[in-house]
Amino acid sequence: MSGSANDPREATRFVEQPTEAIRNSLEHWAIHVLAPQGQMPAAHHKALLSELEAISRGQNDRLMILMPPGSAKSTYASILFPAWWFVQHPRSSILAASHTADLAAHFARQVRTLITEHDEQLGYRIVPDNRAAARWQTTGHGEYFAAGIRGPITGRRADLAIIDDPVKSWAMADSPVEREYLWNWYCSDLTTRLKPQARVILIMTRWHEEDVAGRLLACNRDEWRLLSLPAQAEDADPLGRTPGEPLWPEWENADAILRKRTSVGERVWSALFQQSPRPIEGGLFRVDRVQVIEHPPIDSTASTVRAWDLAATIADHGRDPDWTVGLKLCRDVTGRWVVLDVERLRGSPYDVEKAITRVADDDGRLVTIGLPEDPGQAGRMQVSHFAQLLAGYRVRASRETGSKITRAAPIASQVEAGNLLIVRADWNYSFLEELRDFPLGRKDDQVDALSRAFTMLTDSPGPARRLSVPFLSR
Repeated sequence: MSGSANDPREATRFVEQPTEAIRNSLEHWAIHVLAPQGQMPAAHHKALLSELEAISRGQNDRLMILMPPGSAKSTYASILFPAWWFVQHPRSSILAASHTADLAAHFARQVRTLITEHDEQLGYRIVPDNRAAARWQTTGHGEYFAAGIRGPITGRRADLAIIDDPVKSWAMADSPVEREYLWNWYCSDLTTRLKPQARVILIMTRWHEEDVAGRLLACNRDEWRLLSLPAQAEDADPLGRTPGEPLWPEWENADAILRKRTSVGERVWSALFQQSPRPIEGGLFRVDRVQVIEHPPIDSTASTVRAWDLAATIADHGRDPDWTVGLKLCRDVTGRWVVLDVERLRGSPYDVEKAITRVADDDGRLVTIGLPEDPGQAGRMQVSHFAQLLAGYRVRASRETGSKITRAAPIASQVEAGNLLIVRADWNYSFLEELRDFPLGRKDDQVDALSRAFTMLTDSPGPARRLSVPFLSR
């Protein structure tokens, strides 16, 4: 365990603290454990202990702890706190999760050892025949279970969930697939394991704008008590530090902090150490300049279009095919572009046909439908088939020319200028994430549909082949 290295004589004064004080105060408990090592909680540790004690007392039920690597946040939140929690809640159950089962088991062993060494002060013990490192019970009828985020937690119910270090690496943080997996794990696996009035503690460093902490704050900011402490203080620092002051000067002074900042680079420094992740440099779309509006504009100065990007592969086990996407775009009275809706699906050709005709019926006949035309006879036949299905609607087909980046560049310029708006809806997250990751992301179907829709509204119909529905319907 790590702690703040202070004067050992000061620490010694707290070794012989009364048992009652240890059981009633989390800070006294921490001092009792750390004092023999000549360590004392630093200022940021005391702030953390105060928040953890508030969780135990039921003053709030969601706590997010964001601190840089090496700040001893896990020592206090994942090792010291669970042992003390069972004093306050002897018959409760704790579910501890980390990015791997090995890390979760490591914390479990540390907690178990701590309880064994201090069982007299705590007033309970580990049940003697419980030999598993990651699963054990206390003599007070408490239960502790540790698992990795990819491990099974079904059949378990928790009064307290501690999620520590759910993100393992930059590769995991930068992967849309991994971020989505972690998000689904939290929403579907973890939260369904919580008992009524259960409490959740999330302990991590920030990695990505859309990591699990970022998404939780974006979706449910008011539900979370947030303790975010950067390595170098910024304005309005929670601890009252002056800007630039280190978080833990006894452990790492200002010179050491500066050397580390120079070594890791600004993107890593901003995310892991300052808890303020930034988008990857050089991305085509400046997603931070996209404005989210609550309601669509009443009037538009140009026709509204629904542009489709069609996938060719059906979703199947072990495959991650593209999406079929239909994006609805218009221009408001100020000349800005507004994404009104995004439809996404994976399915058979029949499913795609049904979706396109259903959406066309919902949009109405004033919305022009844009379809891609692949080169060759097969592409012409596909467009002809859709035109028959959409008889009575305005349909435009065009072939795609140039690279995806070239086609996306014009609308990306509008995003850069702050001229793209989106209507608040469930599809916002996946849409913005795809724009943010383009052209390095896993998928680009929504970008392709956006590019097509923008071209439809800005180009004259000359370059695209306008379909004569009555002729094709004969």
